[in-house]
Amino acid sequence: MPFNTIFSWLIKKRILQIDSFREYPLEVQNETLNKLIKKASQTVWGKKNHFIDIKEYQDFRMMVPLQEYDDIKPWVDRLIKGEQNLLWPTETKFFAKSSGTTSERSKLIPVTKEALEDCHQKGGKDLLALYYQNYPNGKLYSGKHLVIGGSAELNSLSKKSYLGDLSAIIMKTLPWWAEIKRIPSKEIALMDEWEEKIEKIALNTIKEDVRILVGVPSWTLVLANKILQITGKENLKEVWPNLELYMHGGVNFDPYRDEFRKLIPCSSMNYFESYNASEGFFAIQDNKESNDLLLMLDYGIFYEFIPMSSFSGKNSTLIYNLSEVVLNENYAIVISTNAGLWRYIIGDTVKFTSLKPFRISITGRTKSFINAFGEEIIVDNTEKAVTEVCKLTHSQIRDYTACPIYMDKNSRGRHEWLIEFITPPDDIELFASLLDDSLRRINSDYDAKRTKNMVLDLLKITVLENGVFDKWLKSKGKLGGQNKVPRLSNNRGYLEQILSFSNE
Repeated sequence: MPFNTIFSWLIKKRILQIDSFREYPLEVQNETLNKLIKKASQTVWGKKNHFIDIKEYQDFRMMVPLQEYDDIKPWVDRLIKGEQNLLWPTETKFFAKSSGTTSERSKLIPVTKEALEDCHQKGGKDLLALYYQNYPNGKLYSGKHLVIGGSAELNSLSKKSYLGDLSAIIMKTLPWWAEIKRIPSKEIALMDEWEEKIEKIALNTIKEDVRILVGVPSWTLVLANKILQITGKENLKEVWPNLELYMHGGVNFDPYRDEFRKLIPCSSMNYFESYNASEGFFAIQDNKESNDLLLMLDYGIFYEFIPMSSFSGKNSTLIYNLSEVVLNENYAIVISTNAGLWRYIIGDTVKFTSLKPFRISITGRTKSFINAFGEEIIVDNTEKAVTEVCKLTHSQIRDYTACPIYMDKNSRGRHEWLIEFITPPDDIELFASLLDDSLRRINSDYDAKRTKNMVLDLLKITVLENGVFDKWLKSKGKLGGQNKVPRLSNNRGYLEQILSFSNE
């Protein structure tokens, strides 16, 4: 029986389960919390926080503290040394290097067997299941799946623990049905040197029958252009005529969408988004007509949410479960998981676009914003503005970051943007003016500060030559994979560092 037929048959049962938590989300989440508490009640953490006495969510909220990475790090350090039954009862030997951070110190996130099987791998299967539900005539399993993963083969931290990008951990533990279709080889996929890696991926895949591309948009574009350069073809459909699906995540896809349409000029090409991180697989696009993401509620993750309007990290006092959230409020995500993360603030922010079922859109990071003058600009604002202005000016951005220029006695404040373009606009001053106008329409606080230039002057754009952001990421040891340039910062630290790599 062909793979496509087998897989189509298998996913029907899973779709019924997904439909169940769409219909009964609160019940599924309560059951998840109860299972997590029961499973971990005899761990060191469970005993310390009296899990045996927790009977309902209100007990959990009162008895278990919110945590940030500094709070869990001592526990992680003990796990790395080989201690067990600390945060979770089963063996914890894998630690994912948090891929999105650009801080000097990487975070190491515990990854248990349950987190791999019941969360990350289950998320991969569900992504395909939901795709087939939307496109029942898909032929994904007739060809190969090109995965542009992270880097760094698993490295030994101690005799019994291993460090690597989440993609390296997943690749080491992939089920057979995924591994037999995946390309390139592990040796190439896990290379550290990204310039060489892109070249080798291109050379080793141009003759394959690729049906799926998986990766973050920026590196996928780099690979696509390398392949076209090598083959002399005009677009990817000439290289891979059966290419059907691009699975993306990690960053907002809207600023990249037009460039992908140029590279893959075909109405039958489909795009599906997921929200997967070192801490867990959280959400998947479930409707081809909408880019919103269905919150996956049966992956061994219990969700809570902190309104960003009152956010103060682990000292926050307003924390809601799913029954208490409202539409279009900006929330920080808090998770308790089958990897032993308890009420952990992961640093991402979302808003709910639907409450039945629960669907979200990603709005940014708890520390990625500009509010130096009360303007409260968040990543969701800038992504929408960039997408709009690129369409108006027929330009394409590869990457950007922005931060404030502070007031002094001689001048008002303003925002400074560093931008690398794929296709630059004809008039950068017009681009800046249009970007400013778009932000003013999107964000009333920014508009108020810009009115009559009372507080803020027109934003400043500095165009960087290609490769500057990559040089900066490489200097941090974070070039490639899911690592990202911070979109926004409330101080000038990142921007000044990046500028130092310009015109080297």
